[in-house]
Amino acid sequence: MESAALSRIGLAGLAVMSQNLALNIAEKGFPISVYNRTASKVDETVDRARNEGSLPLTGQYTPRDFVLSIQRPRSVIILVKAGAPVDQTIAALSDHLEPGDCIIDGGNEWYENTERRINNVADKGLLYLGMGVSGGEDGARNGPSLMPGGSHTAYTNVQDILHKVAAQVEDGPCVTYIGEGGSGNFVKMVHNGIEYGDMQLISEAYDVLKHVGGLSNSELADIFAEWNRGELESFLIEITADIFKVKDEDGEGFLVDKILDKTGMKGTGKWTVQQAAELSIAAPTIAASLDCRYLSGLKEERESAAKVLKEAGMSDELGKTGVSGVDKKRLIDDVRQALYASKICSYAQGMNLLRAKSNQKGWNLNLGELARIWKGGCIIRAVFLDRIKKAYQRNPNLASLIVDPEFAREMVQRQAAWRRVVGLAVSAGISTPGMCASLAYFDTYRRARLPANLVQAQRDLFGAHTYERVDRPGAFHTEWTKLARKSGTGVGALN
Repeated sequence: MESAALSRIGLAGLAVMSQNLALNIAEKGFPISVYNRTASKVDETVDRARNEGSLPLTGQYTPRDFVLSIQRPRSVIILVKAGAPVDQTIAALSDHLEPGDCIIDGGNEWYENTERRINNVADKGLLYLGMGVSGGEDGARNGPSLMPGGSHTAYTNVQDILHKVAAQVEDGPCVTYIGEGGSGNFVKMVHNGIEYGDMQLISEAYDVLKHVGGLSNSELADIFAEWNRGELESFLIEITADIFKVKDEDGEGFLVDKILDKTGMKGTGKWTVQQAAELSIAAPTIAASLDCRYLSGLKEERESAAKVLKEAGMSDELGKTGVSGVDKKRLIDDVRQALYASKICSYAQGMNLLRAKSNQKGWNLNLGELARIWKGGCIIRAVFLDRIKKAYQRNPNLASLIVDPEFAREMVQRQAAWRRVVGLAVSAGISTPGMCASLAYFDTYRRARLPANLVQAQRDLFGAHTYERVDRPGAFHTEWTKLARKSGTGVGALN
C-alpha cells in the first residue's frame, strides 16, 4: 500500500466508548483504522463515521490487515476489557507488528499488568503505553482527559494526536506524559478513587437535604444548579442537578426515586484503597465511599435489619422527610460548605497517595500538572482543580492540600458549618460516612498531639514494642503491669 493511503493510527476493540474515541480521532483530521473480532462492530463504526461527516475512518476485519493498514512506526490503541482480553489482543496483533511499533492500552488496567506487558513486548522491540482515559462515552467523543504512561518515545509518536483529541481548557489540552511504567494507569486508578469519594459526598449532601431539610426533587435540582455556578462548579454537580429534573416516563413522580439503591463498581476504588493501605497513606474518605458501595449491595440484609430494629424499638422517623425546626436556608448553605470542605480532604488524600507511589517508583509525578489535565474531559473535572494546580505550583513539596494557605483558610472558614451538618445528620440517624471521614481526617491532621501515646503504651505493655519519649531520644520499654501493681492500681488490684 502507498504510504499516503495508510492510516495514521489504529484502534482495536469497538464498544461504544471505543467507537466514540475513534470518531473523535478521525474528526480531528487523523485517518484511523479500526478492528474488532466481531465484524458487525466494524461495520457499525464505519457507518457512524460516514453518517457523522464522512470521517477518515476505515474498517479492517483481520489483525493482519488491520496492522498493515497503519503507517510506520505504527501506533495501535487497544480498548477492550482489562485483564486476559488485553493479553489476547496483544498476542493477536504483535504477530504482525514490527520493532518500533507501539501498543497503547486505554482501559482501566491494574498498573502492574501494564508493567509486565511493557517488559513482554520489549522482547519483540515493541513500545508500550498504559493510558488512562476518563470522561465516559461523551468525553471519548468530544474530548477526554488522557493519562499516558510508559514509553516516552511512544508518547512523542502520538503526541500530536492526543493533544488534538483531548479536552481543551484555557491552559492547554487535558493530556500530559505522566511518567514511566504503569504510572498512567495508576494515576487513572487514583482519579477513580477520588471520583468514588466525590460521588459519595454528593449523595450524602442529597440525603441530608432530603431527609433533614425535607427538600423536593425540584428544589434539589435548583440548589445543585445554583451550586454549579459557584465554588462547587463541576461535572458531577452539573449532572446531579439534571438527574433531579427527570420525570419517570413509565409512572408517576421522578425517576431518581425509582432507582434501586445498590451501587455497582468495577474495582478501581478497591485498588485505590488497597494501595493506600500498602503505602501507609490515610485515605478515609475514599475508603468510606467504598464501604458504602459494599453496604449498598446488602439490600435484602438492610431491609431485614430495618424491620428487626424497628421491632426492637427503633424510631421510624427516618422514613419521613423533614426534621421539625430546621432552618432550610441555613441548612442548604451549611451543606454546601460541608461538601466543599469534605471534597478538599478527599482530593488531598488522593494527591498524597499519588506522591507516595511516585516516590516509591521514581515516577516524578507532577501533581500540579495532574490537577490541570483533570480540569476538562474527565468525571471529576471541577473549577477548584485549577486552585489545586496553583497550590502545587506555589509549593511542589506541599505536604497536604489542607496546609496550602488558601485551602487552609477555606477549611477554617467552613468548619463550623461542616460540624453542624455532621452533628445534625448523626442526631437524625442519617449516615454521612464520607463527610464524617473527611472531618475526622481534618481534625486528626490538624492536631499537634494525638492520643496515640496511649496506644503506644498499650503496645509496649502487651508486646514489648517499645516507645519513644517527647523529652529525650531513644527507644524505651517499661514493665507497666509490675509497676502498676506496685502502686496498687494495676490489673487485678481490685480483685
